[in-house]
Amino acid sequence: MRGDPATATAEVRERYRSRAAEYTELLGSVDAMAAPDRDLIAHWATMIEGPAIDAGCGPGHWTRFIADHGVAVEGVDMVPEFIEGATERFPDVTFRLGRIESLPADDGALGGVLAWYSVIHTEPEQVPAILGEFARVLRPRGELLIGFFEGPRLEPFDHAVVTAYFWPVPEMRSALEVAGFEVVAVHTRTDPGRRPYGAILARRR
Repeated sequence: MRGDPATATAEVRERYRSRAAEYTELLGSVDAMAAPDRDLIAHWATMIEGPAIDAGCGPGHWTRFIADHGVAVEGVDMVPEFIEGATERFPDVTFRLGRIESLPADDGALGGVLAWYSVIHTEPEQVPAILGEFARVLRPRGELLIGFFEGPRLEPFDHAVVTAYFWPVPEMRSALEVAGFEVVAVHTRTDPGRRPYGAILARRR
């Protein structure tokens, strides 16, 4: 997938478009998610002051979950089928077609951004710009929660949909700090039969 970022993004979008229904059936429910993930995102939601965006919301289940915790949140995703399906399943939640590289929010407008496995397919050299976009839309002290596949080296692997990347926690932490965030908490976990998991709670400086 190396090369032009727009071409890589288009490939990711088309791969997910072709498998959106399958993905939603398998992974489009909070009940299908690990309990520690639900607990972490619920805790993060209680910390948010102001509106939030679920960046790369996919089927919209986390957006719904965040809304149920009293947050004024909207989901943003570049896959039309995800947005259409999420709008149909959760009609009282706002979903919008868009890209995480250019979020539909003014500078400093948000209290929170969830980026739950939203940058796993992004070529590593493009990730700092996306983290900078998250920093742009967050107000000072705004809360970011980012989830990713954790590994000892920053390297690609064969994901079921399209190439994804393992990120070592120190490298993701460094990228967040350069983008203007203070790292508040780091979580890692390896469940049986699953790839290693990482999540970082970071606060806009």
